[in-house]
Amino acid sequence: MLRLPESQYLKMVGHALDGLPLEACGLFGGDARSGKVEICYPCRNVAESAKLYTVDPKQHLQADRDAEARGLEIIGVFHSHTHSDAYPSPTDVEQAPDPTWHYVLVSLKDGEPVVRSFRIVDGVISEEPVALESQ
Repeated sequence: MLRLPESQYLKMVGHALDGLPLEACGLFGGDARSGKVEICYPCRNVAESAKLYTVDPKQHLQADRDAEARGLEIIGVFHSHTHSDAYPSPTDVEQAPDPTWHYVLVSLKDGEPVVRSFRIVDGVISEEPVALESQ
């Protein structure tokens, strides 16, 4: 289960909407054992594409360092799908870098954001619940 504070959910969805018409992306810092996100790191999509994303490597490094300074770790990544459902594409599965991460998709295809979270291990996709938590 991914535990996502409402403030970080709004930050993620806002970043996805601001990125239109391109895909937006970012990272989550939190506690891997509990699956709780403490901070959302919106990042630049250096792919500059409506169909692909690549987290800016410099921002990834900054997020790693900031999370470590806070006693956290990077526990997941999010990106938007501008014209498709909130489900990992074959490219998303192929490029999933860490089997312990939460992979969060924000679909913007129907106007109202739809958010879903997945685990991707050895190419196998498993959906997990997202618990929105108040501060």
